[in-house]
Amino acid sequence: MTAPTPAASPKIAITPQIVAEHGLKPDEYGRLITILGREPTFLELGIFSVMWSEHCSYKSSRFWLKTLPTTGAKVIQGPGENAGVVDLGDGDCAVFKMESHNHPSYIEPYQGAATGVGGIMRDVFTMGARPVMNLNALRFGDPSHPKTRHLVAGVVSGIGGYGNCVGVPTVGGETTFEPGYNGNILVNAMCVGLAKTDKIFYSAAKGVGLPVVYVGSKTGRDGIHGATMASAEFDEESADKRPTVQVGDPFTEKLLIEACLELMASDAIIAIQDMGAAGLTSSTSEMADKGGVGIELDLDHVPQREAGMTAYEMMLSESQERMLMILKPGREAEVEALFHKWGLDFAVIGRTTDTGRMIVKHKGLVEADMPVDKLANSAPMYERPYVMKAPPKPILPEWVPAPGNGILGALKQMMATPQLCSRRWIYEQYDHMVMGDTVQRPGGDAAVVRVHGTRKGIAATCDVTPRYVAADPEMGTKQAVVETWRNLIAVGADPIAITDNMNFGNPERPEVMGQFVGAVKGMGEACTALDYPVVSGNVSLYNETNSVGIPPTPAIGGVGLVPDIARMASIGLKREGDLIIAIGEEKGWLGQTLYQQIVGGKLEGAPPPVDLEAELKAGRLVTALIREGIADTVHDVSDGGLLVALAEMALAAAEGQGRGLELYPYVGKLPPHAIWFGEDQGRYLVAVPPEQAETVAERARLLGLHARIVARVGTRAINLAGEPPLTLNDLRATHEGWLPGYMKGEL
Repeated sequence: MTAPTPAASPKIAITPQIVAEHGLKPDEYGRLITILGREPTFLELGIFSVMWSEHCSYKSSRFWLKTLPTTGAKVIQGPGENAGVVDLGDGDCAVFKMESHNHPSYIEPYQGAATGVGGIMRDVFTMGARPVMNLNALRFGDPSHPKTRHLVAGVVSGIGGYGNCVGVPTVGGETTFEPGYNGNILVNAMCVGLAKTDKIFYSAAKGVGLPVVYVGSKTGRDGIHGATMASAEFDEESADKRPTVQVGDPFTEKLLIEACLELMASDAIIAIQDMGAAGLTSSTSEMADKGGVGIELDLDHVPQREAGMTAYEMMLSESQERMLMILKPGREAEVEALFHKWGLDFAVIGRTTDTGRMIVKHKGLVEADMPVDKLANSAPMYERPYVMKAPPKPILPEWVPAPGNGILGALKQMMATPQLCSRRWIYEQYDHMVMGDTVQRPGGDAAVVRVHGTRKGIAATCDVTPRYVAADPEMGTKQAVVETWRNLIAVGADPIAITDNMNFGNPERPEVMGQFVGAVKGMGEACTALDYPVVSGNVSLYNETNSVGIPPTPAIGGVGLVPDIARMASIGLKREGDLIIAIGEEKGWLGQTLYQQIVGGKLEGAPPPVDLEAELKAGRLVTALIREGIADTVHDVSDGGLLVALAEMALAAAEGQGRGLELYPYVGKLPPHAIWFGEDQGRYLVAVPPEQAETVAERARLLGLHARIVARVGTRAINLAGEPPLTLNDLRATHEGWLPGYMKGEL
C-alpha cells in the first residue's frame, strides 16, 4: 500500500536538478520512490541522500570490506559500532578508531582538522571510554604549491587547538608531502580510549516508549550536507562548500566527555550515539534500526542556536559536540540535572515506537515518514568494475646509480628533505604529556600511554607508504599493516588489532577501484597471517580534483599492549660502546625507495616485497629480547633504509646532542648504497652490550634470519671508513631545520 505523503509545509517540488544536487543518481532516486511508494518530501530526499552517501553507506566498498578478518581472541567489538574494542586483560579494554576529515580540512583547514579530532573522540567516549591518546596521519601537497604552507599551518593549529583544549594528549602520527595531494590533502584522525569491559555502551535502542534525549551543544546551520560533500569530487568551485564545514568547540567537548562519563557510571542509559556524519539523521535511524524499533521526533524541542531553522536544516546539520541517548523511562529529570550542572543542553526530542518507522514532526506537521529498516539498510551496494594493473618488475640494485656525494653526503641530503626531515615543529605544538600517563612521546616507533594506575601500557601507531601502494596496491598495503606491527613490536608491545582509513579517488573509475580491491586483499592477507584483525575503520573516496585522484592511501592504525612498562624499548641510543645488530634480510632493495626518489630523481620498479613468515619470526625474537631485558634500544628499518634508521637512533639519544656511530663497512657483492639505503622489509636494529651481540645474532640465525653487526655506538659523529665524518650537530641542523624554515617562508 502506498504510504501517505506527510503534510509538510511549504511543499518543495522535487526536480531532477534537486535530486542531482543531493548526490543521487536517477536510478537511486527511482529506488527511493519504490521504497516509499510515492515521491519523497524535500526532507525525506535530504535524509535518504545523506544516508545513501558514500561517506555514510559505504556503497562502493562494503562488498570488499566484508572479506577482512574482524574477529580474534582479544576482540570484544569489531566493525559496526562507533569504535572497535579489544581486551587488555584485568577488566580493561581499549576502544579505538580512525576517521577522515579530508574534504573539510582542504576547504577550511583549522576547523576541518579540529572537528575531525572532536568527532573521533566522540566515537570513542560514546562507547564508555575515556579518550587517552590521539594520533593523526597527514598528507600535504608539494611544498612549492601555493596552498601547501597555508594548509599545513591551519591543520596543525586545528589539531593542537582542539586536542590541547580538551586535555587529551596527541602522542603520535605521520606527515608527508607529495605533489599527488596538491588538490586533496588528507587529515586522518585516530583516538584510543580506555574503558572497563563490563561498562561498554552500545547504540541499539531496544524497547518501546523510551525517551529519545538530545544532549550537548545547540544545533546550528553549520555542516549541512557535510556527508554528501565528503562523497564528491572537488572542482574550481570547491571553496563555495565552506558552509558544509562544521565549527568545533573543544571546551564544550570536554564538558560533554565528563558529563557522559559521569552518567555512564549510573544505569540510566539504554543506548547512546554520537551525532556525527548526517547528524540527527544518522544517529536516530541507526539506533532505531539496531534496536528493531521505530522512532518519532518532534523537532520543536531540539535546542537551536539560530532562529527560523527548518526541519531539513535540523535533521541534516552536523553541528559538533552533540550526542543522542535512549534513557530508561523516569530518569529524564535526573539526567537533565546532570547535564545542566555541566552547562550543557538537554532535551527530550522524541520516543521509540513499535511502528518500525521514523516520523519527523515540526510545528505540528509531519515532515517525514519513512521505514527505519530501509533508511538504515537499503543503500545500494555496488560491485563496481575494477582493473588491477600488473605490478612493475623489480629493478636490480646495480641499476640505481651510487651517490655523487658519498654515502654520508647522501644521508645528510636525504635527512634534510620534506620526506625525511624532523616533524618536531609539528608535534611540539601538541600537548603530549597532559593526563600524566604518556610514557613514550612522539618521535619514536610507537607512542605508549600507561593504563592509569597500572604497569600496563597501550601502544599505538599509524603508517602507510603511498608510493608503495601506488606501484602495487596489494603489496603496498600489506607493507602498511606490517609496518604498524613492527612499530608496536619495537617498543615492546604485543600487537592486538588495527583500524584503517582507506583514502582513494573516484571508485567509479575502474583503475581506482582496482587500487581499492588490491589494498583490501593485501590488508586481509597481512592481518590474517599476523593474527592482527581489523576492528574499526573508515573509507574516504572521491578524493579527486578535476578528475585527478590522490595516490592510494590506506592508512593503518595499530594498537598493542605493553604488559609491563618497565620492560619497553625506545629508539634513542643509550650507551657508548653498545653494538647495533641489524636483524632481517639484506637484499639492497632500491625500487620505489626514498633514495631512488631523492638522490636518483625518479621512482620506478616494484616496491620491496613483504615476507609474512619472516616478519613473524623477527617480531617474536625482538619481543623476547625486550622482555628478557637484553634490549632496551630498538628501531625498525623503514623509509630511507638502514642508514637513515641508524641516524634517527643517534639523533634521538637522550643525553646532550646525541650519540655518534662507528659504521661497520659492508663486505659483500651488493653496491654499498643499496645496503645503506635499501628499504628491505622485516628488519630491526637492536642495540645491545658488546658481550651480548654475538649471542643475539646467533639466535637470529637459528631462526633462519639474517643478522650482522652494523655499528658501534660512539660519541659526536657518524663515521664511515673512507669518508669525512658527519657530525651530529651538522646532521641535526639540516634534519630539524627544513620544516621550521619552510613554515617561516625561508625555503
